[in-house]
Amino acid sequence: MSRPASVDVVVIGAGAAGLMCAIEAGRRGRRVVVLDHARAPGEKIRISGGGRCNFTNRDAAPRHYLSANPGFAISALKRYTAQDFIARMDRRGIAWHEKTLGQLFCDGSARQVVEMLTDELREAGGELRLSTAITGIERSADGFTVATANGTLACASLVIASGGKSIPKMGATGFGYEVAERFGLALQPTRPGLVPLTLDPAQLERLAPLAGVAVEGRVSHGKTRFEEGLLFTHRGLSGPAILQISSYWREGDEIALALAPGADVFAQLREARAANGRQSPVTALANLLPKRLAQLITDREAGAVNLADLSDKALRRIDEAVNGWRLKPTGSEGYRTAEVTLGGVDTAGLDSRTLAAREVPGLYFVGEVVDVTGWLGGYNFQWAWSSGWVAGQFA
Repeated sequence: MSRPASVDVVVIGAGAAGLMCAIEAGRRGRRVVVLDHARAPGEKIRISGGGRCNFTNRDAAPRHYLSANPGFAISALKRYTAQDFIARMDRRGIAWHEKTLGQLFCDGSARQVVEMLTDELREAGGELRLSTAITGIERSADGFTVATANGTLACASLVIASGGKSIPKMGATGFGYEVAERFGLALQPTRPGLVPLTLDPAQLERLAPLAGVAVEGRVSHGKTRFEEGLLFTHRGLSGPAILQISSYWREGDEIALALAPGADVFAQLREARAANGRQSPVTALANLLPKRLAQLITDREAGAVNLADLSDKALRRIDEAVNGWRLKPTGSEGYRTAEVTLGGVDTAGLDSRTLAAREVPGLYFVGEVVDVTGWLGGYNFQWAWSSGWVAGQFA
């Protein structure tokens, strides 16, 4: 029986975190091979941001991440920052721009980021093997052996950068979690994050006229709130504010919607009534909301009357319906459309300074597979760059 080919580092997963880790390890003179069952590297990078890749956020601070141990991400995020990745983009000559809330996007195609990473991997002496299924992983005296459909590799360091379960049509699986459990690491329960929320049939029927209506709203769950775009769909609710709150929401919980945050709806309706009591409530409310939304709310709260027919109490009901709307979603659209997976490899089993498994020398976990999940807006890519960079200094 022939001995397996030997390298220093095997990275499983050719996404953002895996490529970053492999580049950094290669730059240290380590012989690195990246394995992925996909046919192309960096597919999540390619589709991110509508093809423009929301590659980081200027404000990628630990408070923008969810984890059973919120402090775990501090070390990596401080040692490889958003500014560090911006500098990398600038050296490559990739033009970018800032949108709202510190979100940075490529001016051109996200493929530029993938090409930058694969070029850097090649320049660092690393090898990328795609369409390569992993058939087994074993401990060895010197590290690990990784069996694939195309042969077996021996390595001193093994990095799991296989991502989570989100967007299975792109090949996402629970592979990384299986590896963690095999080697005795605990998992935090996983669930879809940054995902549209669904409503029950009765709610959907009532809200059917609003499908496609978008507003700049505020969505709250307990003390957590996000003020961004909100979209009514034929399945329920979507838009950035909903995706953000979905990471905090749990089944059975209510969420609160403010559809005209910052507006004193009661005061504006009173002024409209005083100025022209013969106009309909929907006409007055349409100054604040899309007309279909104004129509649904006023039909429910006031009926077909003029403003002059409505008491202050009735106007307050409309105000409450606009900025104090409470809904109980029935679920989410699941991993099919989720941008990330919440939960994952429990950080209690990892060293925050190296991303290595505390009890399994030479084994590392980086990126989405770890129980660190960012907000929408480039935060998850920054965790991928930061955690991959850190592991690359040690693997």
